[in-house]
Amino acid sequence: MPELPEVETVTRGLTPVMEGHIVDHVVQRRANLRFPFPEDFVGRMAGRRIEQLTRRAKYILGYLDDGQVLLIHLGMSGRMTIFDDAMVGVPDPEKHDHVDFVMQSGAVVRFTDPRRFGVITLIAADEITTHKMLAAIGPEPLGNGFNAEVLASGLVKRASPIKTVLLDQRLVAGLGNIYVCEALFRSGIAPDRLAKTLKTAEVERLYREIRLVLEDAIAAGGSSLKDHRQTNGELGYFQHSFRVYGREGESCVVDGCTSVIERIVQAGRSTFFCPTCQK
Repeated sequence: MPELPEVETVTRGLTPVMEGHIVDHVVQRRANLRFPFPEDFVGRMAGRRIEQLTRRAKYILGYLDDGQVLLIHLGMSGRMTIFDDAMVGVPDPEKHDHVDFVMQSGAVVRFTDPRRFGVITLIAADEITTHKMLAAIGPEPLGNGFNAEVLASGLVKRASPIKTVLLDQRLVAGLGNIYVCEALFRSGIAPDRLAKTLKTAEVERLYREIRLVLEDAIAAGGSSLKDHRQTNGELGYFQHSFRVYGREGESCVVDGCTSVIERIVQAGRSTFFCPTCQK
């Protein structure tokens, strides 16, 4: 499932062709994805200017000029591809190409989702903090509202493994399995440590590494394991920089460490870690 860096990469890619531009029309090829499309979605989008395009957690938000907000979630396999080269043209839609946003500029943004777990809907701008998909989301890990003190306050009473606590979107927004594994390795913290046992120095180190691993992943265009593509169709490259994720049985990357990466299952998700470097 795309995590924060992948969604941020897609949002940044879409911004030049969608933000400040008018939607000429929408081509909708099915009635639903994970949920049904909103009533008269095509009519409500026609002629609307996208005033601002942002990301909240793993959601893309397009603020429209009539007070609506276009909310997009990529689900497990969704991707958005831009076609804006008149010489190349727009390819004919294939089986899983469900929606085209046709801009007045001539650019076409195509939403593709083989598993159809994605979401495309419209909500009112004043519902951003109260809508059921957004209301319980915690602070952005790269924003000013998240720091070591905020992280510490969210961990102090949690008697659950730190790995599962960090996946709780109420604590911090947008973190997923890949980047939590990577941040814990960089921090030297074992994934099965109870969250409340982390010392102040460990929390501060974890906070820094969460930010750094997300920034590194965004700079690399995210991680392409199965379905993620950037908006130009290219793969992300951060998977080539994984230090633990997906590396079960391989040697630890830390100089002098002779251990191999192990895998356990926590809350139904695979966790990768070094038994020597993470305590």
